[in-house]
Amino acid sequence: MEGLLNTFPNQTCFKPFIFYPEIVHKLPMLKLRTGFFTRKPELGFVRRNCINLGRDSHAISSVSVDGGDEEKEKERSMDWELEFLGELDPLDVKPPKKKKKQIKSRLLEDTDGMDWCVRARKVALRSIEARGLSHKMEDLVAVKKKKKKKKKKLVNNEKIDRKLKEVEEDLDSDSEDDFELQDMENLDDIDDLKRKVSMMAGGMFEEKKEKAMEELVQRLSQFSGPSDHRKEINLNKAIIEAQTAEEVLEVTADTIMAVGKGLSPSPLSPFNIATALHRIAKNMEKVSMTETRRLAFARQREMSMLVGIAMTALPECSAQGISNISWALSKIGGELLYLSEMDRVAEVALTKVSEFNSQNVANVAGAFASMQHSASELFSELSKRASGIIHTFQEQELAQVLWAFASLYEPVDPLLESLDDVFKNASQFEFCEDGSLDSNKDLDSDQALRSPVLSFNRDQLGNIAWSYAVFGQMERNFFSHLWRTLSHFEEQRISEQYREDIMFASQVHLVNQCLKLEYSHLQLSLRSALEDKISHARKTKRFNKKTTSSFQKEVARLLVSTGLDWILEYVVDGYTLDAVLVDKKVALEIDGPTHFSRNTGAPLGHTMLKRRYITAAGWKVYSLSNHEMEQPLISNQDDLWCA
Repeated sequence: MEGLLNTFPNQTCFKPFIFYPEIVHKLPMLKLRTGFFTRKPELGFVRRNCINLGRDSHAISSVSVDGGDEEKEKERSMDWELEFLGELDPLDVKPPKKKKKQIKSRLLEDTDGMDWCVRARKVALRSIEARGLSHKMEDLVAVKKKKKKKKKKLVNNEKIDRKLKEVEEDLDSDSEDDFELQDMENLDDIDDLKRKVSMMAGGMFEEKKEKAMEELVQRLSQFSGPSDHRKEINLNKAIIEAQTAEEVLEVTADTIMAVGKGLSPSPLSPFNIATALHRIAKNMEKVSMTETRRLAFARQREMSMLVGIAMTALPECSAQGISNISWALSKIGGELLYLSEMDRVAEVALTKVSEFNSQNVANVAGAFASMQHSASELFSELSKRASGIIHTFQEQELAQVLWAFASLYEPVDPLLESLDDVFKNASQFEFCEDGSLDSNKDLDSDQALRSPVLSFNRDQLGNIAWSYAVFGQMERNFFSHLWRTLSHFEEQRISEQYREDIMFASQVHLVNQCLKLEYSHLQLSLRSALEDKISHARKTKRFNKKTTSSFQKEVARLLVSTGLDWILEYVVDGYTLDAVLVDKKVALEIDGPTHFSRNTGAPLGHTMLKRRYITAAGWKVYSLSNHEMEQPLISNQDDLWCA
């Protein structure tokens, strides 16, 4: 011990001490400058250790009861290594190093103190594996997997449904075992329980749920960008503000190209598509665009794309959208274009007739009639729909519907019967020169439904009267009241300067001729003064301007070669017959494409009216159409010879 003191002469405060194994054995740990030295209890022997304070092995040696062994040698080597690295101060001169505070797991505060927990956990896991419940434990532990850069594969819907069903069954079984919901009498108890839980802690849970939902919606809205509705509104505004058909098409074409390049969501809604077509046709009407220019416009690539998209979106269009598209096609292409497109319109419109209002019925029917496109099944349903909402029809709509049915020679009995039932009195018919009079404006809604009043202008009266003549329904009460209203036209000027006057005069003249010939017993024919004015308007060069087709000229040459006395362009009561044998009262009508429906070949209304009138006048009428081949022509000639 004295040698030890001489070794450290400067350490005046150093005091030797002796290790007593019995005392050290009782102490759990010793506090050194370098930290705590923890003792682990061992069984079977008592171990005494001394700290090596010097580099010489003989300075202080460790003494133990059981002698030296490998474990002690390791501890000595560890002390030497710590001293060499500067982490252990044998002379107790240097101040203790500050160790960095190690962050430990919140679950394991002290590994040595948790050894029993580790052992218990291993025993529990072995027990779980032995019972075959490992998969249950895996379901309870959420393992966070690393994201793979590979593309996600689509999962089969059937597998998802099957997995969800299994989860629901597990949840049901768990809820039955834990909460015994089957013992509840009814679902009201469950709702009451949910309500009580949500109201716990002053409604905190319900409030947090609503707040979380709001945050979710807000975050999603940041990534979704502008809504579809906003884009649709902007496009619709641009379409409406365009001043010409070319501008409307340019705006729409730019949007189509943008969508084709990936613009999403697309603002080309069915409503905007229908609006674009409608505005194109409207602007064409505004500048009175010629037929040649319209056809050239319709054949443009961008216009064809727009019409194609409209046909694709047609099933999603509303009743008004279908009405606008059909009306627009009739104004743009006329009877020369859009054959398959109108078939498509008829197919889709048939499924939505029940949603049509009076304007939709009038526009759709008028579009098909102006294009000479038959759609018998659709018109049958339109007639039923119109008869059901007859009180809502305006004068122009009613005139347009009747004219459309008469032009295509479609049955219209349900509509005519409804008109007779609703308009029974002559007081319900009025005449207005400009058609601006609102006859129901001073009546309340109930009175207007009970006794509606119609105020027609001149053109509307002419169209409706001509339609009844085509139908051969001039004995109906509605027609008689309307015709008497028209007879007050005696003092109205009928001028040959305006085409409307000529068309009106032609229609009224044909109707009056039918009344005189077929319905003379009704005594509804016009007075002589008005009849003379109408006849004078019909005799103008503009009205009697007639063109002869090459097909008609060819047939005329064949007729001359027969040696019979054929007379060409023979007039009977205002009707011009193509060729007649006067002595035999045989008339041959050489009908071009304007006499027939363009898709079915059925005779149109004006052709049927002419044939019926000539037949009623005592002539035998034979018709020869330009689409008939040579064999039918010879057959008809044989019939003529026999006649």
